Amino acid sequence: MGIQLSKRMSALASLVTEGSRLADIGTDHGYIPIALVQKGRIPSALAMDVGKGPLSRAREHIHSQGLDTYIETRLSDGLTELHEGEADTVLIAGMGGMLMTEMLGKDPYKAKSFKKIVLQPRNNIGRLRHWLYNNGFSVKNEKLVREGRFICEVITAAPVEVAVTRSMGPERIEYEYPHTLIKFQGPLTREYLSTKLRIEKNILSGMMSSAAVLPKELRSQEYRIEYIERLMRKL
Repeated sequence: MGIQLSKRMSALASLVTEGSRLADIGTDHGYIPIALVQKGRIPSALAMDVGKGPLSRAREHIHSQGLDTYIETRLSDGLTELHEGEADTVLIAGMGGMLMTEMLGKDPYKAKSFKKIVLQPRNNIGRLRHWLYNNGFSVKNEKLVREGRFICEVITAAPVEVAVTRSMGPERIEYEYPHTLIKFQGPLTREYLSTKLRIEKNILSGMMSSAAVLPKELRSQEYRIEYIERLMRKL
């Protein structure tokens, strides 16, 4: 019986180009490479993880599906054990955005050798975007997908020949909620931004009740709210 993917994992799998050589970093159960090979979307894959336990589970699932010949498991801290020419597409999902920047930044030459990088961070997505833009990558697609009561962001990035350094700091809201969210908007975009707007308004309300908050901090928070409202008017 084939592997059934969750909505989040299905969305991630759909972004892997047909016929590509995939390396799934932090593979956990190995479900995405298994599903892609079973469907004939990719001929083979590398399932990699820093943890021996998750990698053992992935190996068991791969073996139970009779795919040992097509999917290799490998113990690896991020991209460390991925060798030149072994993959043209990398999937990194379900971990923090800062950890992703560390993985990619450890060997920039290797990171830029991939045709496509699919990223689904749990947090710090603004800082991840900032790193991508300032280290020779462009964001080719943005996708929102539901996972339970949460909405996850998925970025597809690719290397560019000439990096364009952006002067804005990584903390800027423009990296958290970029205009690409509108460019690639889908059925979850309004709900996602509405939720974020409500959170930002609650933060402002809390700040206004505190005597310790400086006026410039209030103005900064008000700008965040105004920015999201401007984005939503474009939907």
